[in-house]
Amino acid sequence: MKKLNFFWNQLTSTFWFVPSLIIVGTIAIAIISIYIDGIVEISHRGIGRYLFIDSADSARSILTTISGAMIGVAGTVFSITLVALTLASSQFGPRLIKNFMYDRLNQVVLGSYVATYIYCLIVLNTIKENGDMDFLPSISILLSLFASLSNIILLIVFIHHIATTIQADKVISDISESLNKNLNVLFPEKIGEEHGEDHEPKEQEIKESYSNKTKIKAPKSGYLQYINNDSLLQKVNDMSGLIELHYRPGDYIVFSVEAATIFTNKELSDEQINFFTNQIIISETRNKYQDAEHSIHQMVEIAVRALSPGVNDPYTAISCIDNLTSTMCYLTTVKFPSKYRYNEDGDLRVIADALTYEGMLDAAFNQIRQFASGSPSVVIRLLEALITIHEFTHRPYYKRAVKIHAKMVLNMASDSFDEHNDFIDVKKRSQLIFGDGSDQ
Repeated sequence: MKKLNFFWNQLTSTFWFVPSLIIVGTIAIAIISIYIDGIVEISHRGIGRYLFIDSADSARSILTTISGAMIGVAGTVFSITLVALTLASSQFGPRLIKNFMYDRLNQVVLGSYVATYIYCLIVLNTIKENGDMDFLPSISILLSLFASLSNIILLIVFIHHIATTIQADKVISDISESLNKNLNVLFPEKIGEEHGEDHEPKEQEIKESYSNKTKIKAPKSGYLQYINNDSLLQKVNDMSGLIELHYRPGDYIVFSVEAATIFTNKELSDEQINFFTNQIIISETRNKYQDAEHSIHQMVEIAVRALSPGVNDPYTAISCIDNLTSTMCYLTTVKFPSKYRYNEDGDLRVIADALTYEGMLDAAFNQIRQFASGSPSVVIRLLEALITIHEFTHRPYYKRAVKIHAKMVLNMASDSFDEHNDFIDVKKRSQLIFGDGSDQ
């Protein structure tokens, strides 16, 4: 079921899915409205004469005008979207184009204009005026007028939306919001039961207790997107075996590399090997569903581009650091899962490539520190971020990781700052982490 849910999420995140649904729904509405026009007689007296068309020529003229205008605006909307994508690619990086393509409002706007165009064509085709049969779909024409009015309002909303979504602060905020909403998938999904942090099994002895070892090779090259954890655990538990995963979602895998190893007491059949291979989904690009560091890397990419000599925008980099600080502070309060996973009977069944807080901290701040050389304001804010994270965490090994990063920031400031007072400022702030300096 989770695998189907993964593919469903992949489908709904495509650029064409929502517009296609809108178009199909509009075609159904057109058929229903035409059917209602065929069984309901419309009175053109009273207020009805102001709402309903009583002339075939007028109806054709209105529908032709609306359809022509809608397809023209649809082209404009598509052009505006391409311009926004171009700006986003040049300013924030090509990997962030997906965020703009998957924007629901952009998809709804494009789908609405194309759907209105198709609706008008369908209704226009039903207008008949001859001696044998006269048919004037008054209700359907009225609906097209309401649709065109709604699309005009939607165009105004779309222009405002595009103007705000390409702003750096908005892009960073959206990525941060997406990251916070998906904190439950920032770690490998739960595979069976896990024991306490102090429980470390004798891994090598357990592996040697099995008589057969089978390598599961990657079916192709690409980024590991998804691992069907539940199916893997159930299958290996039924076999009373052990599986060791050598990669986690987000890692790049080369074709035919050993992606996993299965330890059993019986030799696996080709069918069983194919089953395990099919539980590992590899694609050309990364996604956020099980990739713990994907959104963090997006934020880091914006910061690094902002710190490049061609852009030189420290304020954007500082904004990225602030949002990353919020995420890392939250992660200090959660328990990272162990790489050892057990079944309900306490038997070790899975050895996962688990994430660590130290690794997440490296992904968030290493590249920013490396590119921040010579920008005192960014370096100072980076150190302030580490100070805040240090205050949040209470685990000794988390504090050690933060101190290591603070030491690297201090060393970089010492080597790259031209102004001595800037370094003194950084040195004073570092005392909030190192105290009297005995830990440095």
